[in-house]
Amino acid sequence: MDERLNQYNDKMEKTMDNLAGDFASIRAGRANPHILDRLKVDYYGTPTPIQQVANVNVPEARMIQIQPWEGSMLKEIEKAILTSDLGLNPTNDGKTIRLVFPELTEDRRKELVKDVKKKGEAAKVAIRNVRRDANDAFKKLSKSNDISEDEIKQLEDETQKLTDKYIAEVDKSVEAKSKEILTV
Repeated sequence: MDERLNQYNDKMEKTMDNLAGDFASIRAGRANPHILDRLKVDYYGTPTPIQQVANVNVPEARMIQIQPWEGSMLKEIEKAILTSDLGLNPTNDGKTIRLVFPELTEDRRKELVKDVKKKGEAAKVAIRNVRRDANDAFKKLSKSNDISEDEIKQLEDETQKLTDKYIAEVDKSVEAKSKEILTV
């Protein structure tokens, strides 16, 4: 691959990683500790991920158990979960916090699938923006006469192939996540 394309390939790859992270945080009826990845708690004045101040495990298919290493963190973790957009009510027994995931209703599943599709569209837009940036950069190269028109055309074709590849990957991930959510 042309080194001029590498930076744009990396940007598209980062978009895919971002999308995968977004999808991991969407709950599909089963308990998934990754939904806590974006939550931070105040640990001695520093916003810290929950996984760095507590043991997080999944004892049952629809429950996450959070056991802080310090008792003082219980209230902080509970507050972070309540103020988040997870829609879960933590139960606190003084030592551990349990998050019980209710069965998803049909309507909620459909809402989640819409959300997945929205995130997929946003990823496609980001990938297309990278393509546009690449093409703009190649046009600037042609104006400075450092490169022939044939080379510019080839770079643009390669960029389009990259874009098509990543758009297809986004479609595949959206379809897989939608199927996972709709599976009861």
